[in-house]
Amino acid sequence: MTKQPILPIAQAQSPFFLGVDVGGTNIKIGLVDDAGMTLAFKSIATQEPAGPEQAVQRISRTCHGLCSSVDLNISDVAQVGLGTPGTMCLKRGVLLQPPNLPNWHEFPIRQSLSDATGRPVTFVNDANAAAFGEFWIGTGAKYESLAMLTLGTGVGGGIISEGHMINGSNSFGSESGHIIIDCRPDARLCVWGGGRGHLEAYASASAVASIASERLHAGAKSCMRSIFDKHGTVTAKQVHEAALLGDDFALALVDETAYYLGIGVATTVHTTDPGLVVLGGAMDFGGRDCPIGNRFLQGIVNEFKNRTFENVYRGTKIDFATLGGDAGYLGAAGLARQAFGANSNHGMASSTLALERN
Repeated sequence: MTKQPILPIAQAQSPFFLGVDVGGTNIKIGLVDDAGMTLAFKSIATQEPAGPEQAVQRISRTCHGLCSSVDLNISDVAQVGLGTPGTMCLKRGVLLQPPNLPNWHEFPIRQSLSDATGRPVTFVNDANAAAFGEFWIGTGAKYESLAMLTLGTGVGGGIISEGHMINGSNSFGSESGHIIIDCRPDARLCVWGGGRGHLEAYASASAVASIASERLHAGAKSCMRSIFDKHGTVTAKQVHEAALLGDDFALALVDETAYYLGIGVATTVHTTDPGLVVLGGAMDFGGRDCPIGNRFLQGIVNEFKNRTFENVYRGTKIDFATLGGDAGYLGAAGLARQAFGANSNHGMASSTLALERN
């Protein structure tokens, strides 16, 4: 279920867009108006082992159903936005070898979805889509640029510079989760690609769980001892819960994760200077409404301050995301809106997007 308020169609602003956010477990699909308001939403199971062809057909049926639910036809949708996990070739609209979609490799997903829906499709990396959602109507709505880190099983990234998404020549732009923060030959390996010393290897939920389990195995003292002894591992969520109880081991791990993220934020900011860094994803230690989340955020800010220039520190805000799990479908719809504007002189052409905020 989306957390966004559902706007009645009578109050909606045309044109309309569909946003599709493909994940390894679920696919979120939202019908969105020109102001970023959600008119209808549905989440369906990805059913990854069944392959991409059947998924595209189910996405198409869901898109038709969402339109029908508000008395629209699919032809009333100006464009569809599609976000998927990488790796991908955006120019060709092809999924290459996304690690969490092993049965979808080398699939021309953009054209397939366009054929199924009869609408033009804008194709984007899922983390970039989430970043654009926050840029359009979330934490970054008043900014011209932002960098976003999505903290989950891995660490995703998205960077928008003066209204332009940084996709890169190899469709790998904005992947801040794979910046190198540890150059030692025995540095940790990242979750998906096996890259050594990547930010993802130190600041993702998988990394937190792995580091905690390794240290508990080595004899570290913690209130999580009984959980580890029973299961042989602990989760990032359990680390958060232990930190809330004041467990010194868990609190130290929260602080260590913030330290590494502070390094990653500094490197990203020194490359792009966005003015805003947004932290999204489920691995936020409770976010701004939780004392551990605020401790986590302050640790990131402190380490960033230690590693940057005074004027850059003063001119950069670091904050949690606003849209939660809805950012992906909203951002995909927003990027479809931007592409539609660029092709039709609609008011959201990428060259004027940042100017409209002023």
